[in-house]
Amino acid sequence: METIPYLTKEDVAVLDSLLLDYLQKAEAKTTLLLDKGGTIIAQQGETGSIDVSIIAALAAGSFAATKELASRLGEKEFSAIYHQGKHLHIFVSAIDEHSILTTIFGENTTVGLVRFYTVNLGAQLASLLDSLRKRSLTDTHFLPALELESKVPAGKIFV
Repeated sequence: METIPYLTKEDVAVLDSLLLDYLQKAEAKTTLLLDKGGTIIAQQGETGSIDVSIIAALAAGSFAATKELASRLGEKEFSAIYHQGKHLHIFVSAIDEHSILTTIFGENTTVGLVRFYTVNLGAQLASLLDSLRKRSLTDTHFLPALELESKVPAGKIFV
């Protein structure tokens, strides 16, 4: 799995803006942008008592299991899965080969509306994430200047 070397404040602001706009249009509660291992890249929305790290891990696991199910049916992958609850629902969609978007929504919206806005957002996120993954750790113009001289002697750091 290809990773994003680092995110700048500007990257986070762009991701947050895209996710917030998506939440408002889709009338959803929460959205999590994850890598396929379940690590949260970005998130927006109200979480209440929801432990998003556990939701992220379970959503990634569910998506991986669904990929195997698709394989058994002769498909490469299902691009999305939907879990319907009594009050809350989850829509998980592939963004690219490395990332998934998990959206939690309630009774005030429909899976069709969530899916509609996910398609547009997915294209934007895929392009952005691709450019972020192509960054090199040696692109120092993105990294803050590091102080090379320590003001505290190494032996005194933990004293």
